[in-house]
Amino acid sequence: MHDPSSQLTLDLKRMIIEALELEDVTPDDIDNQAPLFGEGLGLDSIDALELGLELQKRYGIKLDAEAEDTRQHFASLDALRALVEARRDR
Repeated sequence: MHDPSSQLTLDLKRMIIEALELEDVTPDDIDNQAPLFGEGLGLDSIDALELGLELQKRYGIKLDAEAEDTRQHFASLDALRALVEARRDR
């Protein structure tokens, strides 16, 4: 049986790689718990905007850039997946 959660995780990893054109990164390189910004994957605020647009395009999720919880949603891949799962079920 295929775990939809792991498929979504893989889809999100691919989305990040494609949207940000991370040429030297594979889905296996992205740790689910590692920070996406700073120390972890090393993304910056421009990357956050790109990811926000991509989430809206693919999943219909609108994020408020000024909202405090937006930063938490981008904390790690697991946090991003939880956001997509929560909003998708509405």
